Amino acid sequence: MDSNKSNNLNKLFWEVIEEELMDNTDEELLLSMLEKERQSRNSSRRKRRSVIDRNREEGHIRLFNNYFSENPVYTDAQFRRRFRMHRHLFLRIVETLRNYDEYFQMRVDATDEYVRIGESTAIECLERFVRGVNEVFGAEYLRRPNSNDVEHLLQMRESCGFPDMLGSIYCMHWEWKNCPVAWKGQFCRGDHGKPTIMLEAVASQDLWIWHAFFGIAGSNNDINVLNQSNVFNDILEGRAATVQYTINGNPYNMGYYLADGIYPEWATFVKTISMPQGEERKLFAQHQESARKDVERAFGVLQSRFAIVRGPARAWHMETLKHTIYACIILHNMIVEDERHTYGGDFDYCYDNAGNNNSTTETFSGPHPNLATRLQRRATLHEKQVHRQLQGDLVEHIWECFGHEDDEN
Repeated sequence: MDSNKSNNLNKLFWEVIEEELMDNTDEELLLSMLEKERQSRNSSRRKRRSVIDRNREEGHIRLFNNYFSENPVYTDAQFRRRFRMHRHLFLRIVETLRNYDEYFQMRVDATDEYVRIGESTAIECLERFVRGVNEVFGAEYLRRPNSNDVEHLLQMRESCGFPDMLGSIYCMHWEWKNCPVAWKGQFCRGDHGKPTIMLEAVASQDLWIWHAFFGIAGSNNDINVLNQSNVFNDILEGRAATVQYTINGNPYNMGYYLADGIYPEWATFVKTISMPQGEERKLFAQHQESARKDVERAFGVLQSRFAIVRGPARAWHMETLKHTIYACIILHNMIVEDERHTYGGDFDYCYDNAGNNNSTTETFSGPHPNLATRLQRRATLHEKQVHRQLQGDLVEHIWECFGHEDDEN
């Protein structure tokens, strides 16, 4: 009896619950749909950009007081260590670029643009800066050697046993972090493993970079770069300074560069001797490999001064990369010119005061050569016999100059 009554009460309870749920189903369904629509609208609404208060005015005042006020916090030596150049050279670049591009001129919101700036503004400023450096200073500090420069360069290595040498030639790789995926095949080489871009350069003993050729894919080697380079265009066009000098009694009329073993046996290259036999050849190889380090030292100094060259390149466009590397080379040469008087040794590194030596230089600027003349100059440039004769004469010359030092010691 009690069990039947309990079952009837449970049945009645669930019937009431079902009736209430059926009455409220439409209202609950409508509320649920409205709630979902409101959540979807809020999630799709664009979020506001978070604003970072960088306190640029305070940063500007602190930077000025630290380095550019009448009584700066840091000394000239500390400024040189921080910015890799002396203060007067830094201010010269600032003033010149300010006159060149109004982007760098002082405005009312200058502190909002230049101090503690954001990433997009920093990239824009960098691109304008490197473009301005190339436009303003490129003609002077990326120039080809003129007759006075060549005459000075020919003297520079006389004390090391390589008279009438124009410099050392070599290539370096700059890793390209943001290389397009479709291009990675041609910019990667097995011994590097990552996309790189090649820079060919010629540097002298004072680390001045006289020639720079950039933009060749990293899958090439030094010979491929040389075949596309413009380093010998002046010779082929007849605009190069003609050099007259004598080594070991033999006359020569073309300057030469010290090169690595991969370079071809051309009349303008002097390479080392692999596995030299005899004391004379061993001494020559030692001096050649020592002097050829000038260009590698120049690459090392360039990377130590500018972190943008030391690390992987992050620009997307090749034109931006070219402006950047050439701007770094220009600034490097400006620093070399400014600090050349502090270099050790007895040699005068000033190119404006070239003295006289046994060689003579003369520049020709005649009409554009025809095809036959150009091919003849190219054949003269590639003469192996002249290369071997010059190498042999330098072996004798270096032995004559330095071969008896060990005996005296």
